[in-house]
Amino acid sequence: MNCPDYNSPQALKKILDEKGFAMQKKFGQNFLTSPDAREKIIALLELVPGEAVWEVGPGLGAMTSGLLAGGADVTAFELDRGFIDLLGGFFADELKNGSFCIVAGDVLKNWKKQLDSSGKNEGEIKLFGNLPYNIAATFIADTITAGICFSRCVFTVQREVADRMRAKPGSKDNSSFSILCQWLYDVKACVDLAPGCFWPRPNVASQAVLFTPRKKPVDLKDSKTFVTLVHTLFSQRRKTLLNNIKPLLPQGVGADELFSRAGVSKGERAENLSVEQFASLANTLFSFRS
Repeated sequence: MNCPDYNSPQALKKILDEKGFAMQKKFGQNFLTSPDAREKIIALLELVPGEAVWEVGPGLGAMTSGLLAGGADVTAFELDRGFIDLLGGFFADELKNGSFCIVAGDVLKNWKKQLDSSGKNEGEIKLFGNLPYNIAATFIADTITAGICFSRCVFTVQREVADRMRAKPGSKDNSSFSILCQWLYDVKACVDLAPGCFWPRPNVASQAVLFTPRKKPVDLKDSKTFVTLVHTLFSQRRKTLLNNIKPLLPQGVGADELFSRAGVSKGERAENLSVEQFASLANTLFSFRS
């Protein structure tokens, strides 16, 4: 089975109609029909032939085709059974020679199992996806919370999500998600994508974002303490750090002492802190517990 013309909404609609299944909005399905945009986004991966790439949400395989053409060994995570059947036909040769495989089901539930069974560590895998808007933040945060740092990530996401990924201290977009992303990665916005680049046309603009492992890793004693602290301090954004941190204080430890040792003002709000300040607080808290 030949691949459809990925540049043509009419061709994509035709094959979907022929196969008897309609678009399902709950899966956030939008196809990138701009060849120029696809080329620019794939180039961000800096593909090396034979290396492993995980693709989340391949849909009809427009990006998959480009990844395979670049020599990648692609593992595609796809939930929709109709798409899985079509992908198996479009890339039958690659399935046979082992350069392509499909992991069926919800990526939120099966990515960790796939990593464990792959025989690779995350540093040998590049992560890629035109992520459905309804799972983007959850999926990325899940991998980061688990302490998994892939060798390179390129995500196409809703512009609002991209802004949160790279938000700086003091920004209204700075959130627990921002801190988690920037804990493990340097985050860079790369390709702006207007709604007209997609079919069906979404109601929002999108952006391709590049994640690379931090050049200067965060000095962290315990990642679980850090993640818990970040979520707790952002749990009520309008409250100060002093008010939000109380549930985490070990018995006999005063908040004033904790903030003084960490070098962070207790009167600040979480959105004004940098990754390094969160790490300082987490390291100090961990030392009190040890």
